[in-house]
Amino acid sequence: MILPVYTYGNAVLRKESKEIGPDYPELHTLVNNMYETMYHADGVGLAAPQIGLDIRLLVIDLAPFKEQDPELGSFKVTMINPVMLEMSDETVMGEEGCLSIPGIHESVARSKRIKITYLDLDFNEHTEVFEDYKARVVQHEYDHLEGKVFTDRVSPLRRQLLKGKLTNIVKGKVRADYKTK
Repeated sequence: MILPVYTYGNAVLRKESKEIGPDYPELHTLVNNMYETMYHADGVGLAAPQIGLDIRLLVIDLAPFKEQDPELGSFKVTMINPVMLEMSDETVMGEEGCLSIPGIHESVARSKRIKITYLDLDFNEHTEVFEDYKARVVQHEYDHLEGKVFTDRVSPLRRQLLKGKLTNIVKGKVRADYKTK
């Protein structure tokens, strides 16, 4: 089922998310719905707060990049209760957009390399190191679980220049090719 994507201004996007356990109701259905919602919106990542749930759950599928980089194309992951263990001091700039902030793309500095631990859908623990674009996408989605959005990471000047567009999103004056709330 395709779910509405909560847009900038919704309080759930500013809440720190809570951990969940294996007894979380209909978790497999929720994860399937998240992937379906993300694919419908042409996204590559989606965190639970973006569908109105303040839980530590995110999905990523970089298949759209398979022609550019086969390694990215095979990267699909569901992360439950992720915890960032390390972030490199070395950062790289890259353009980001967000399903919760339609129509805005900005250059954001992210750690080049991260180490994260998380549970998969069967609640098996994984600790992995990601670099470059994988690290960027994981950090972007992880921020949602911490109550942050990518525009929080742009310079104060850029944020000021975006104020009008962000205000329009809050007021519902935004156009997206997917269902928003």
